[in-house]
Amino acid sequence: MSLWKRISSHADCEQRMAAYYDEKGLLDLRLSLAPWIEDRIMSEQLTPSSTDQYERIALKFNEDLQQKLLSTRTSSDQTLKYRIVELCALIQRTPAVELYTYLRSGLQKELQLAAEKTVVSTGCQSSMPLNPYMNMNNTAAGLAMGSAYMDTSEGLGAVVAPGVVAPGVVGPGVSEVMHNGSVTPMPVRPKIELYNVTVEIQRSFNDFMQCVKALNMLSQSYHYVLNQHNNPDAEATFKRCIEEKGNIVALLRRSFMCYEFLQDLVITELKNWRRQQALAGNGAPFNETTLDEIQRCFEQLEVFVTQLLSAVKETIAVRLMNAEDIELTQLLEQIQCAQKNLVCSAFIVDKQPPQVMKTNTRFAASVRWLLGSQLGLHMNPPTVECIIMSELQAQRFVSKRTHEGSNCNLGGQSSGEIQNCASAMEYQQNTHVFSAGFRNMQLKKIKRAEKKGTESVMDEKFALCFFATTTVNDYQIHVWTLSLPVVVIVHGNQEPQSWATITWDNAFADIVRDPFVVTDRVTWAQLSIALNTKFGSTTQRALTGENLDFLCECHCVTCIAYSKNCYYILIYTSLDEKLQRDNVAGEYISWNQFCKEPLPDRNFTFWDWFFAIMKLTKDHLLSMWKAGRITGFINRAKAQNDLMQATTGIGTFLVRFSDSELGGVTIAYVNQYGTVTMVSPWIARDLQIINLADRIRDLDALRCLHPTDVNVQPLDRDSAFGEFYTTRDEEKPRSDGYVRTSVHVRTGDDTGSISGTPHHPMQSPHQDSMSMPNGDFGMTDFDSISNFDVYKI
Repeated sequence: MSLWKRISSHADCEQRMAAYYDEKGLLDLRLSLAPWIEDRIMSEQLTPSSTDQYERIALKFNEDLQQKLLSTRTSSDQTLKYRIVELCALIQRTPAVELYTYLRSGLQKELQLAAEKTVVSTGCQSSMPLNPYMNMNNTAAGLAMGSAYMDTSEGLGAVVAPGVVAPGVVGPGVSEVMHNGSVTPMPVRPKIELYNVTVEIQRSFNDFMQCVKALNMLSQSYHYVLNQHNNPDAEATFKRCIEEKGNIVALLRRSFMCYEFLQDLVITELKNWRRQQALAGNGAPFNETTLDEIQRCFEQLEVFVTQLLSAVKETIAVRLMNAEDIELTQLLEQIQCAQKNLVCSAFIVDKQPPQVMKTNTRFAASVRWLLGSQLGLHMNPPTVECIIMSELQAQRFVSKRTHEGSNCNLGGQSSGEIQNCASAMEYQQNTHVFSAGFRNMQLKKIKRAEKKGTESVMDEKFALCFFATTTVNDYQIHVWTLSLPVVVIVHGNQEPQSWATITWDNAFADIVRDPFVVTDRVTWAQLSIALNTKFGSTTQRALTGENLDFLCECHCVTCIAYSKNCYYILIYTSLDEKLQRDNVAGEYISWNQFCKEPLPDRNFTFWDWFFAIMKLTKDHLLSMWKAGRITGFINRAKAQNDLMQATTGIGTFLVRFSDSELGGVTIAYVNQYGTVTMVSPWIARDLQIINLADRIRDLDALRCLHPTDVNVQPLDRDSAFGEFYTTRDEEKPRSDGYVRTSVHVRTGDDTGSISGTPHHPMQSPHQDSMSMPNGDFGMTDFDSISNFDVYKI
């Protein structure tokens, strides 16, 4: 089945491509010469080395196209004859390079559509293999059609045309990309079913085996000719051999095109898996078992490419002409390069090290080679070594590897000293996993680059570089891979800013990038997804729309700034409020605004405040937060407005996060005079002494919890928090004459805030006290806090 028949079997695809060709008046040409155009363009050399060579190919195609059209004029259809004349005139008027490039680009679009329909749809019965012929990296054709780009960060090497999202690559939740400073919609591609990819690989391989059968017959005929010089049939057989070899060469090229596309598809899926791995560092769901399916695809591809190499070498051995077969030699080099790319791409970090790494602290990681058993490496497993690289060193190393190949000297590339940094690979027979585990590594020393401007050690990114060397079939193989970025700290008080660096990088890094370049501004819509993922995974309850609106105000509307002596309430009509939210959601948030610049009228940044709240909730408020008893993200003015409008009246209260105290939680309630009182915030040290629920129980002025959801009825205080109260023993007289005391929170005047709890900067977290998705950050180091006051009623 021709490619165009596959496209025309889907009405939506046919309509799109018909509109594309009709734009240049080439639709009739595409329809009338569909098989010829496909065979001719797909059989062209893929990598013209210069613009002149590309122009020669285009001119030859133009001439042959006109000859092909003229040969169809024998048709008795007069309308068709006239249309052929018109098409010939159109071809003569159109520059050869422009025509050839437009048709070539059209076939690329058709292949992409056909691939999506074949691979995405379950149970596709089409027998035509996918023919990827548009890998235009560093070619004159690429210059004519728009430069492609290659992943140089990890040696994965998949080529993607500009403006085209590779099948299966779906962004991390937000379907928009930046282009020239603006946001443009990005088409969301359907998820690839890897099972269908394996089916497609097997189908293409089976088609290739037909070529192998033809090659075996050619080899037999060739040896017959060599041994029968005087046989009168020898000359005829020799001519048939030349013709058969030409056909086999064409089939080999088509098979390699199929293979190359499928390899790019699988490597793209591996990149997507690694992107999901980075998002998992922020707490996003992550299915690690997908890697087993990707490994099966890699193993199939290795069988395919090995057989391709063997077939090309055997074809080269059939020497029918005195001149060297340059075309086959070039094809052999291309296949060898593809195989090398496949083998190197299969070496990955499957278990990432902690991304905030403290010196002299033990950590673990592991690497996996998806082709270990397929190459027989498990019979003589290599040893994997690890060093730590700075961002600049990683960039230089990747650039050197790109230009000089994978055999790059790692001497002098390390930026630190790691203990237990070597591990032999092991093969697990039952799971077919070939990996090396580093269970007891420890970073002893780190060398830092010179800082510029406002840069700090918490902004500096490093990565672990894992590498190994082994021999397969007398060939030496060098493989390496980089971990996700890590920030190295020496003290716990550096963790908050370090997590800002890692969270931003995990959320907004491109799949294809230089180490470790990341955008310095994103839209609020993008940032809100990252914050929701981070907070939800840490506290086990996602943020609501109202929560995100409040965070948006903190960042974009700066409603967090207020005066203690003057309250205000922002009232919008529903339309005005929506317009404001839509406008703010599209605003850009810079890296500096995120974690460098203090919030208005505050001495801390947005990230400092958000991180402290996340820690406080995780350590002291988790059960109440999950149960929906804490409103949390609401500004002071709105809290006052909601309480004043509550129908439950005096004693109505809500729990909110302080916007003036780092890591503080406070209570706002309607007092006996009908006004709102704000309790001075409690921080982690306070809640360690008496938890929040017990403090609420001790405040007799609190009667009814204002609901966090308008669809939920208000709850009596004890009904809302009773399950979180601490059981208290009945008071018993002491024999020594002392009177028992208890700690309570002092209430102040009826119209203002309660003061008394001092302001404390966020302290350094202990290493083992709090678990985060990709590493540890701990509780506040309360031993270093002084001047703590306890108040009693």
